[in-house]
Amino acid sequence: MTDLREPATTTTAGPGPAPDRAAVPGPHRASDAAPDAAFWADADAHLLRYGAHWVPEIIDRAAGSFVYTESGRRILDFTSGQMSAILGHAHPAIVETVRRQIGVLDHLYSGMLSRPVVDLARRLTETLPAPLDTALLLTTGAESNEAAIRLAKLVTGGHEVVSFARSWHGMTQAAASATYSAGRRGYGPAAPGNIAIPTPDAFRPGITDADGALDWRRQLDLAFELVDAQSTGALAACIVEPILSSGGIIELPLGYLAALKLKCEQRGMLLILDEAQTGLGRTGHWYAFERDGVTPDIITLSKTLGAGLPLAAVVTSREIEARAAERGFLFFTTHVSDPLVAAVGLTVLDVIERESLVARAAEAGALLRAGLLEIQGRHPVVGDVRGRGLLQGLELGRPDDAAGSTDALGAAVTRRCLELGLHMNIVQLPGIGGTFRIAPPLTSTDAELALGLEVLDQALADVVPA
Repeated sequence: MTDLREPATTTTAGPGPAPDRAAVPGPHRASDAAPDAAFWADADAHLLRYGAHWVPEIIDRAAGSFVYTESGRRILDFTSGQMSAILGHAHPAIVETVRRQIGVLDHLYSGMLSRPVVDLARRLTETLPAPLDTALLLTTGAESNEAAIRLAKLVTGGHEVVSFARSWHGMTQAAASATYSAGRRGYGPAAPGNIAIPTPDAFRPGITDADGALDWRRQLDLAFELVDAQSTGALAACIVEPILSSGGIIELPLGYLAALKLKCEQRGMLLILDEAQTGLGRTGHWYAFERDGVTPDIITLSKTLGAGLPLAAVVTSREIEARAAERGFLFFTTHVSDPLVAAVGLTVLDVIERESLVARAAEAGALLRAGLLEIQGRHPVVGDVRGRGLLQGLELGRPDDAAGSTDALGAAVTRRCLELGLHMNIVQLPGIGGTFRIAPPLTSTDAELALGLEVLDQALADVVPA
């Protein structure tokens, strides 16, 4: 194995409470005690903790599939940053675009247009099926979901929004109200009219057929019986991810999306697909919904669209856009239609097409999945492997394990991975085991994928000896 090892003390996890002040990590090595101690003291004194546990490293730079620490360590990034850097870090084409564009045109008054914005809107809609032909360019996933929900409410005249009980759509008002996997307690009432439906988890099925498998059709029917019972007759939208990421890499069963679209059409609701993490090739398709042959009314994109820079989009039909405009749709933000990130988005599309990265994601995803299945075969603690393309999940534990029983194990494996030079992210939610979210860049080489698998295999062996 390539030598990536050096000791570390703690690691990162999925949504959850921030560590106690005393738990903020100190210096990584004794020789770095003074400068590192000052850094962590400043972090402790001046950063508002926002949910994530700090990785106990001071990151100095990043390139390709690796990040590099001030202490000289090289860490393989198996999460593409925040599941965003699909071209890896510091891709030469992105660097060149930013350098060129920042010196020409970076930001404008929100009512002004530039060629990068119009070009990206056209290029982006060309990657999508009809009638998705109009786009709004924004900055973050929460912002794009906020705009999509606002759009749906205005067009339908309703205010009720349906989403999965393990959803994550963002931390702004409407997006947070449609988010159930974390962050609901302690903030007062959510926006009225939000309704949760069960997540169709095949590994931990709530409703089963005669063979013990998930009966998602019956689950969906019962879910909408409850939706109808709770609705005041003002249903506006259903917003879902084709693969729930923060919910534990839960892939919707084939046929589910079509059935969900029909439920929406029967009730006059718009179907919004949040493809923040699944869009632009990560699953082996341009968009995850293509597998199902279902076109949403609205699609939201972020993360992958900017390849690590703040760029997001809402794409819908000309018909919906016209109805919204007639009713005075308003969504001014400071950075709507900014030319700098729009130019980056154009470069992202260029690189994906030029380097055939959609096909590469399917090919590399098959290698990654095969390696994860081999690891599952060697380690009984691994209960499930699931996902698509270069968005894979590996869940520890069994369906009948008690809630939280694998939390400590997952944290230990994640910590050991970091010690061995691999950054992993684990989702730990009530009622499910620890699930590793594995999302390497689409530009990852076979050797880098093999290295990540090797480190994960060793970490499991070290933490859970046979």
